[in-house]
Amino acid sequence: MSALRPSTIFTSAMLATAMLVGACLPASAQALNSATGNNALIRQNDLQILQNRVQRQQYQQQQQQYRAQDRQIVRQPPPVVQQLKPGCQTQIIGTTAVSNCR
Repeated sequence: MSALRPSTIFTSAMLATAMLVGACLPASAQALNSATGNNALIRQNDLQILQNRVQRQQYQQQQQQYRAQDRQIVRQPPPVVQQLKPGCQTQIIGTTAVSNCR
């Protein structure tokens, strides 16, 4: 399996940190006044945007890995099938076609 890119590791770490900070807030701290509540909504939206970006990036990297694996698969050539010569030969003599079958 290929190594993770540093940007993916950093982004994943940032996302995990943001999720831990949000999960560790006490319930009383989440009851904010309207001005601060708007900021909390904005932060929540930013977190959702970040999660979507990380998921999209992980999906794209997975697809790249699948494509790389598909390119590595050695495709077998089609089998060689000998073709028989036809048993009948047609000769044109003048305006007449004559078939000789063996």
